[in-house]
Amino acid sequence: MTPIHSKEAVLQTHGLSKRFGKRWAAKDLNLEVHRGDVFGFLGPNGAGKSTTIRMILTLLKPTAGSIEIFGTSLHKHRRSILSRVCGIVEKPDFYLFLSAYKNLEIFGSMTHQVRRDEMIEALDVVGLKSRAFEKVKTFSHGMKQRLGIAQALLTKPELIILDEPTSGLDPQGMKEVRELIQKLSIENKMTVFLSSHLLSEVELVATRMAVINHGELIVQGSVSELLERETTKYSIQVEPLNTAIELMKKLPWTEVLSTQDGKMEVRIKPGQASELNRLLVTQHLEVSAFSPHRTLEEFFLKITEGASEI
Repeated sequence: MTPIHSKEAVLQTHGLSKRFGKRWAAKDLNLEVHRGDVFGFLGPNGAGKSTTIRMILTLLKPTAGSIEIFGTSLHKHRRSILSRVCGIVEKPDFYLFLSAYKNLEIFGSMTHQVRRDEMIEALDVVGLKSRAFEKVKTFSHGMKQRLGIAQALLTKPELIILDEPTSGLDPQGMKEVRELIQKLSIENKMTVFLSSHLLSEVELVATRMAVINHGELIVQGSVSELLERETTKYSIQVEPLNTAIELMKKLPWTEVLSTQDGKMEVRIKPGQASELNRLLVTQHLEVSAFSPHRTLEEFFLKITEGASEI
Protein backbone atom coordinates (compact mmCIF):
# COMPACT_ATOMS: atom_id res chain seq x y z
CA MET A 1 0.00 0.00 0.00
CA THR A 2 1.41 3.39 -1.00
CA PRO A 3 0.57 6.94 0.11
CA ILE A 4 -1.96 8.92 -1.89
CA HIS A 5 -0.31 12.04 -3.26
CA SER A 6 -1.81 14.99 -5.09
CA LYS A 7 -0.62 18.34 -6.35
CA GLU A 8 -2.96 20.04 -3.89
CA ALA A 9 -0.83 22.38 -1.81
CA VAL A 10 -1.50 21.86 1.89
CA LEU A 11 1.20 24.32 2.96
CA GLN A 12 2.76 27.17 1.01
CA THR A 13 5.08 29.94 2.15
CA HIS A 14 5.64 33.04 0.04
CA GLY A 15 8.85 35.00 0.65
CA LEU A 16 8.78 33.91 4.28
CA SER A 17 11.52 35.69 6.23
CA LYS A 18 12.56 36.25 9.84
CA ARG A 19 15.25 38.61 11.05
CA PHE A 20 16.77 38.77 14.53
CA GLY A 21 18.67 42.05 14.74
CA LYS A 22 20.93 42.09 11.69
CA ARG A 23 20.80 38.32 11.15
CA TRP A 24 18.30 36.66 8.82
CA ALA A 25 17.32 33.30 10.35
CA ALA A 26 15.05 32.65 7.37
CA LYS A 27 15.06 34.61 4.13
CA ASP A 28 12.61 34.56 1.21
CA LEU A 29 11.47 30.94 1.70
CA ASN A 30 9.00 29.60 -0.84
CA LEU A 31 8.01 26.14 0.35
CA GLU A 32 5.29 23.95 -1.08
CA VAL A 33 4.00 20.83 0.67
CA HIS A 34 1.46 18.67 -1.17
CA ARG A 35 -1.33 16.61 0.36
CA GLY A 36 -0.05 13.14 1.20
CA ASP A 37 3.61 14.17 1.37
CA VAL A 38 6.08 13.08 3.95
CA PHE A 39 8.03 16.29 3.46
CA GLY A 40 11.62 16.30 4.69
CA PHE A 41 12.78 19.76 5.79
CA LEU A 42 16.56 19.58 5.93
CA GLY A 43 19.45 21.85 6.77
CA PRO A 44 22.58 22.07 8.92
CA ASN A 45 22.28 23.16 12.54
CA GLY A 46 21.42 26.85 12.61
CA ALA A 47 20.06 26.82 9.06
CA GLY A 48 16.68 28.19 10.15
CA LYS A 49 14.55 25.04 10.30
CA SER A 50 13.11 25.56 13.77
CA THR A 51 12.56 29.27 13.14
CA THR A 52 10.57 28.41 10.01
CA ILE A 53 8.48 25.83 11.85
CA ARG A 54 7.73 28.29 14.64
CA MET A 55 6.49 30.81 12.07
CA ILE A 56 4.28 28.16 10.44
CA LEU A 57 2.80 27.35 13.85
CA THR A 58 2.40 31.10 14.64
CA LEU A 59 4.82 30.88 17.57
CA LEU A 60 6.94 33.53 15.85
CA LYS A 61 5.79 36.46 13.75
CA PRO A 62 7.46 36.70 10.32
CA THR A 63 9.47 39.79 9.46
CA ALA A 64 8.19 39.49 5.89
CA GLY A 65 6.25 37.11 3.67
CA SER A 66 3.09 35.06 4.12
CA ILE A 67 1.88 31.54 4.83
CA GLU A 68 -1.07 29.67 3.33
CA ILE A 69 -2.35 26.42 4.80
CA PHE A 70 -5.16 24.50 3.08
CA GLY A 71 -5.21 27.29 0.50
CA THR A 72 -6.12 29.94 3.10
CA SER A 73 -4.16 32.81 4.64
CA LEU A 74 -2.83 31.76 8.04
CA HIS A 75 -2.72 35.39 9.16
CA LYS A 76 -6.43 35.92 8.42
CA HIS A 77 -7.80 32.55 9.52
CA ARG A 78 -5.38 31.41 12.22
CA ARG A 79 -7.84 29.72 14.59
CA SER A 80 -9.73 27.66 12.00
CA ILE A 81 -6.54 26.57 10.22
CA LEU A 82 -4.61 25.57 13.35
CA SER A 83 -7.54 23.42 14.48
CA ARG A 84 -6.57 21.14 11.56
CA VAL A 85 -2.82 21.26 12.24
CA CYS A 86 -0.67 19.85 15.02
CA GLY A 87 3.00 20.44 15.68
CA ILE A 88 5.55 19.00 18.08
CA VAL A 89 8.42 21.46 18.33
CA GLU A 90 10.18 20.58 21.57
CA LYS A 91 10.32 17.16 23.19
CA PRO A 92 6.86 16.45 24.64
CA ASP A 93 6.36 16.86 28.40
CA PHE A 94 4.05 14.75 30.53
CA TYR A 95 2.98 14.16 34.11
CA LEU A 96 5.41 11.31 34.76
CA PHE A 97 3.52 9.81 37.71
CA LEU A 98 0.28 9.57 35.73
CA SER A 99 -0.57 6.96 33.13
CA ALA A 100 -0.36 7.54 29.39
CA TYR A 101 -4.16 7.43 29.23
CA LYS A 102 -4.56 9.98 32.05
CA ASN A 103 -2.09 12.34 30.35
CA LEU A 104 -4.13 12.19 27.15
CA GLU A 105 -7.32 12.73 29.12
CA ILE A 106 -5.92 15.91 30.72
CA PHE A 107 -4.67 17.23 27.39
CA GLY A 108 -7.96 16.41 25.70
CA SER A 109 -9.93 18.33 28.29
CA MET A 110 -7.96 21.48 27.42
CA THR A 111 -9.13 21.47 23.81
CA HIS A 112 -12.41 19.62 23.46
CA GLN A 113 -14.20 16.69 25.01
CA VAL A 114 -12.29 13.58 23.94
CA ARG A 115 -13.97 10.20 24.26
CA ARG A 116 -12.28 7.19 25.85
CA ASP A 117 -12.33 5.26 22.58
CA GLU A 118 -10.57 8.15 20.80
CA MET A 119 -7.76 8.12 23.37
CA ILE A 120 -7.37 4.35 23.14
CA GLU A 121 -7.39 4.60 19.35
CA ALA A 122 -4.62 7.24 19.41
CA LEU A 123 -2.52 5.04 21.71
CA ASP A 124 -3.16 2.07 19.42
CA VAL A 125 -1.97 4.01 16.35
CA VAL A 126 1.39 4.79 18.03
CA GLY A 127 1.78 1.26 19.42
CA LEU A 128 1.15 2.09 23.09
CA LYS A 129 -2.30 0.59 23.64
CA SER A 130 -0.89 -2.21 25.80
CA ARG A 131 0.87 0.37 28.02
CA ALA A 132 -2.09 2.76 28.23
CA PHE A 133 -2.51 2.53 32.01
CA GLU A 134 1.16 2.41 33.00
CA LYS A 135 2.92 5.44 34.45
CA VAL A 136 4.82 7.53 31.92
CA LYS A 137 7.92 7.52 34.17
CA THR A 138 8.42 3.87 33.11
CA PHE A 139 8.50 4.80 29.40
CA SER A 140 11.63 5.00 27.28
CA HIS A 141 12.49 8.23 25.44
CA GLY A 142 11.16 6.71 22.22
CA MET A 143 7.87 5.76 23.87
CA LYS A 144 7.46 9.30 25.22
CA GLN A 145 8.05 10.62 21.71
CA ARG A 146 5.32 8.33 20.37
CA LEU A 147 3.02 9.36 23.23
CA GLY A 148 3.56 12.97 22.15
CA ILE A 149 2.40 12.02 18.67
CA ALA A 150 -0.63 10.23 20.18
CA GLN A 151 -1.44 13.46 21.99
CA ALA A 152 -1.24 15.31 18.67
CA LEU A 153 -3.59 12.80 17.04
CA LEU A 154 -6.40 13.60 19.47
CA THR A 155 -7.21 16.70 17.43
CA LYS A 156 -7.37 14.57 14.23
CA PRO A 157 -4.99 16.85 12.30
CA GLU A 158 -4.69 16.84 8.52
CA LEU A 159 -1.16 18.24 8.72
CA ILE A 160 1.29 17.18 11.41
CA ILE A 161 4.59 19.05 11.88
CA LEU A 162 7.43 17.26 13.65
CA ASP A 163 10.66 19.04 14.57
CA GLU A 164 13.51 16.53 14.99
CA PRO A 165 11.24 13.67 16.18
CA THR A 166 14.07 11.12 16.37
CA SER A 167 16.57 13.37 18.16
CA GLY A 168 18.23 11.55 21.05
CA LEU A 169 16.64 8.18 20.27
CA ASP A 170 18.49 4.88 20.11
CA PRO A 171 18.29 2.88 16.83
CA GLN A 172 15.21 0.96 17.97
CA GLY A 173 13.44 4.17 18.97
CA MET A 174 14.32 5.72 15.59
CA LYS A 175 12.90 2.69 13.80
CA GLU A 176 9.65 2.90 15.78
CA VAL A 177 9.17 6.61 15.05
CA ARG A 178 10.08 6.11 11.39
CA GLU A 179 7.51 3.34 11.03
CA LEU A 180 4.93 5.50 12.80
CA ILE A 181 5.52 8.39 10.37
CA GLN A 182 4.98 6.02 7.44
CA LYS A 183 1.82 4.71 9.08
CA LEU A 184 0.43 8.22 9.62
CA SER A 185 1.00 9.00 5.95
CA ILE A 186 -0.24 5.74 4.42
CA GLU A 187 -2.98 4.51 6.76
CA ASN A 188 -4.14 7.74 8.40
CA LYS A 189 -3.83 9.83 5.20
CA MET A 190 -1.99 12.63 7.00
CA THR A 191 0.48 15.06 5.47
CA VAL A 192 3.70 15.05 7.50
CA PHE A 193 6.19 17.93 7.61
CA LEU A 194 9.36 16.49 9.08
CA SER A 195 12.39 18.52 10.15
CA SER A 196 15.53 16.52 10.79
CA HIS A 197 19.31 16.47 10.52
CA LEU A 198 19.37 12.64 10.42
CA LEU A 199 19.58 12.28 6.65
CA SER A 200 19.54 8.49 6.52
CA GLU A 201 16.26 8.49 8.46
CA VAL A 202 14.64 11.09 6.19
CA GLU A 203 15.75 9.19 3.10
CA LEU A 204 13.78 6.15 4.28
CA VAL A 205 10.47 8.00 4.78
CA ALA A 206 10.36 11.26 2.81
CA THR A 207 8.64 11.57 -0.57
CA ARG A 208 9.54 15.24 -1.14
CA MET A 209 12.04 17.53 0.53
CA ALA A 210 13.50 20.99 0.81
CA VAL A 211 17.04 21.85 1.86
CA ILE A 212 17.84 25.22 3.44
CA ASN A 213 21.18 26.71 4.43
CA HIS A 214 21.87 30.04 6.16
CA GLY A 215 18.10 30.61 6.12
CA GLU A 216 17.77 30.34 2.33
CA LEU A 217 16.15 27.66 0.22
CA ILE A 218 18.69 25.71 -1.85
CA VAL A 219 16.59 23.02 -3.48
CA GLN A 220 13.08 21.55 -3.28
CA GLY A 221 11.33 18.65 -4.98
CA SER A 222 10.82 14.90 -5.12
CA VAL A 223 13.50 13.01 -3.18
CA SER A 224 13.97 10.42 -5.94
CA GLU A 225 14.09 13.00 -8.74
CA LEU A 226 16.58 15.22 -6.94
CA LEU A 227 18.91 12.33 -6.18
CA GLU A 228 18.70 11.06 -9.76
CA ARG A 229 20.09 14.38 -11.04
CA GLU A 230 23.44 13.64 -9.46
CA THR A 231 26.29 11.54 -10.82
CA THR A 232 25.97 8.29 -8.92
CA LYS A 233 28.36 5.63 -7.68
CA TYR A 234 27.47 2.02 -8.40
CA SER A 235 28.80 -1.27 -7.14
CA ILE A 236 28.90 -3.78 -10.00
CA GLN A 237 29.72 -7.47 -9.80
CA VAL A 238 30.47 -8.78 -13.27
CA GLU A 239 32.45 -11.58 -14.90
CA PRO A 240 34.96 -11.48 -16.43
CA LEU A 241 35.91 -8.38 -14.49
CA ASN A 242 38.91 -7.34 -16.61
CA THR A 243 36.85 -7.37 -19.82
CA ALA A 244 34.22 -5.14 -18.19
CA ILE A 245 36.90 -2.69 -17.01
CA GLU A 246 38.38 -2.41 -20.52
CA LEU A 247 34.91 -1.77 -21.94
CA MET A 248 34.16 0.99 -19.43
CA LYS A 249 37.46 2.76 -20.00
CA LYS A 250 36.23 3.49 -23.52
CA LEU A 251 33.00 5.12 -22.32
CA PRO A 252 33.10 8.90 -21.70
CA TRP A 253 30.31 8.78 -19.11
CA THR A 254 31.75 6.17 -16.74
CA GLU A 255 34.74 6.14 -14.40
CA VAL A 256 36.08 3.04 -12.66
CA LEU A 257 36.97 4.09 -9.11
CA SER A 258 38.18 0.82 -7.59
CA THR A 259 38.10 -2.97 -7.90
CA GLN A 260 38.06 -5.52 -5.10
CA ASP A 261 36.87 -9.12 -4.59
CA GLY A 262 35.34 -9.42 -8.04
CA LYS A 263 33.45 -6.11 -7.74
CA MET A 264 34.08 -2.64 -9.07
CA GLU A 265 33.04 0.78 -7.88
CA VAL A 266 32.00 2.93 -10.84
CA ARG A 267 30.86 6.55 -11.16
CA ILE A 268 28.15 6.95 -13.83
CA LYS A 269 26.66 10.15 -15.19
CA PRO A 270 22.90 10.67 -14.65
CA GLY A 271 20.62 8.66 -16.91
CA GLN A 272 23.35 6.27 -18.15
CA ALA A 273 23.12 3.40 -15.66
CA SER A 274 20.61 1.35 -17.68
CA GLU A 275 22.69 1.90 -20.83
CA LEU A 276 25.80 0.56 -19.10
CA ASN A 277 23.91 -2.47 -17.85
CA ARG A 278 22.64 -3.12 -21.40
CA LEU A 279 26.15 -2.84 -22.86
CA LEU A 280 27.59 -5.31 -20.37
CA VAL A 281 24.87 -7.85 -21.12
CA THR A 282 25.09 -7.46 -24.92
CA GLN A 283 28.84 -8.10 -24.64
CA HIS A 284 27.93 -11.46 -23.05
CA LEU A 285 29.31 -10.50 -19.66
CA GLU A 286 27.64 -12.00 -16.60
CA VAL A 287 26.23 -9.21 -14.37
CA SER A 288 25.22 -10.55 -10.94
CA ALA A 289 24.91 -7.23 -9.06
CA PHE A 290 24.34 -3.62 -10.12
CA SER A 291 23.45 -1.38 -7.18
CA PRO A 292 23.63 2.41 -6.61
CA HIS A 293 25.42 4.07 -3.70
CA ARG A 294 23.61 7.36 -4.12
CA THR A 295 22.64 8.70 -0.72
CA LEU A 296 20.79 11.71 0.56
CA GLU A 297 23.78 12.46 2.79
CA GLU A 298 26.12 12.83 -0.21
CA PHE A 299 23.58 15.02 -2.00
CA PHE A 300 23.03 17.16 1.08
CA LEU A 301 26.71 17.71 1.74
CA LYS A 302 27.35 18.60 -1.87
CA ILE A 303 24.65 21.25 -2.16
CA THR A 304 25.17 22.77 1.29
CA GLU A 305 28.86 23.18 0.50
CA GLY A 306 27.82 25.18 -2.56
CA ALA A 307 29.18 22.71 -5.11
CA SER A 308 25.88 21.84 -6.81
CA GLU A 309 24.71 23.37 -10.06
CA ILE A 310 21.05 22.73 -9.18
